[in-house]
Amino acid sequence: MSTSRTPRVPLTPATLFRLKPLPQGDQAEADTGLNRNISTLQLTSFGVGATVGTGIFFVMSQAVPEAGPAVIISFLVAGVAAGLAAICYAEMASAVPVSGSTYSYAYATLGEVVAMGVAACLLLEYGVSTAAVAVGWSGYLNELLRDLHIPAIPHVLSAAPWDSDPGVVNLPAIILVAMCAVLLIRGASESARVNTVMVFIKLGVLAMFAAIAFSAFDAGNLSPFAPEGFSGVTLAAGTIFFSFIGLDSVSTAGEEVKDPQKTMPRALIAALITVVAIYVLVSFAAIGAQQASKFEGQEEAGLAQILDDVTGASWPSLILSAGAVISIFSVTLVTMYGQTRILFAMGRDGMLPKFFTKVNPQTLTPVNNTVVVAVVVSILAGFIPLDYLADMVSIGTLVAFIVVSAGVIILRVRVPDLHRPFKVPLYPVTPILAIAACIYVLSGLHWYTYLFFLVWVAVVVTFYLFWGRHHSLLNVTDDPLGES
Repeated sequence: MSTSRTPRVPLTPATLFRLKPLPQGDQAEADTGLNRNISTLQLTSFGVGATVGTGIFFVMSQAVPEAGPAVIISFLVAGVAAGLAAICYAEMASAVPVSGSTYSYAYATLGEVVAMGVAACLLLEYGVSTAAVAVGWSGYLNELLRDLHIPAIPHVLSAAPWDSDPGVVNLPAIILVAMCAVLLIRGASESARVNTVMVFIKLGVLAMFAAIAFSAFDAGNLSPFAPEGFSGVTLAAGTIFFSFIGLDSVSTAGEEVKDPQKTMPRALIAALITVVAIYVLVSFAAIGAQQASKFEGQEEAGLAQILDDVTGASWPSLILSAGAVISIFSVTLVTMYGQTRILFAMGRDGMLPKFFTKVNPQTLTPVNNTVVVAVVVSILAGFIPLDYLADMVSIGTLVAFIVVSAGVIILRVRVPDLHRPFKVPLYPVTPILAIAACIYVLSGLHWYTYLFFLVWVAVVVTFYLFWGRHHSLLNVTDDPLGES
């Protein structure tokens, strides 16, 4: 029996690059075991919630030392690359409205082995970004506790040899991951409602920051504008890009949204516009209010420190820290959600064990996946400092964006008559520009980021070659290429 279910598949191009059939007609909204009840506003909030926060609340301390005041341009460069890719995501999400995000899109357009390589990117970017956000959240939490005259949550026991301060575990980050896991296990709709509330709090807090920071705006802080030249701008854009993972998270909810072929493109575009506007506004205000040299080393609640310096009072930074604690919670929540749904899609396709397809009959959530993600992310967040994490997320996100943009072109050629409620404008110029922009941002990353990334992808592809391809559900379909 096991032999018939898991045949030994020959290692040939025909099997490595076989395509998953595209959902057509009623299949696009078929019952997959998940609960389809997320609205357009909630899905837009997923994108904003997973994006605004990571790039603003604490990545400035890494990006400004690299680019100087020209970090404003870095945000625009990253935003243009992400925007072009988001438009491509909108078409793919409307044409292939399923869970799994770029993994599922690659499976339908580029082939099984490429999909597994993309899955490696997604698992890396979601897992590491969740950990990076949790690390930054702990700084704002302890800043808030100090402002309230409550003892900060201590870092305890650890010995991470690569850490500049060995012997420390980031306990607040682990607590955050555990709280998000509990909420996700309770249900996707509950998580979506909580996230929407958090997003509105976040936008209000950042608007307050911009208003106060602009009151102390000093044009002298913009000079020298680009001390490291355009190479610094590019390097900072690569660092910043990890925060745009939130746009990808929208497409992980394809099987839990109402009317996905219309809802997903609308949510992607709305989230993109909101995110870029907030990033440019807040970064411009921050640079105008504080000299670029002071950003370095401000990982712990950097924006709150700016408000302290500007007002000389504690209440603005207290509000900002409270808002950051609440809103960065939403980033962790959504990125954890996205990773659990990618694991679900992979398990359903046979690329991972059936363990990852189990759905709780009461909550209709993949509890096993949530627990696994929480454990892995807790280890990363507890032991690895933030500056080791951001670039690893950026490279995974950029590769995923390139695959989606290429997938738009391939699918237009291979299945020109496929129903597409949303189409990329200025095709094929837009997807080509998206690919070029992402490659440009990739060029600014450190060499060791590529090394770690390639090792990780090699591990996942090796798993596929020895296990995944023999358990793929396409082994038992009559039309593995999906072209009948």
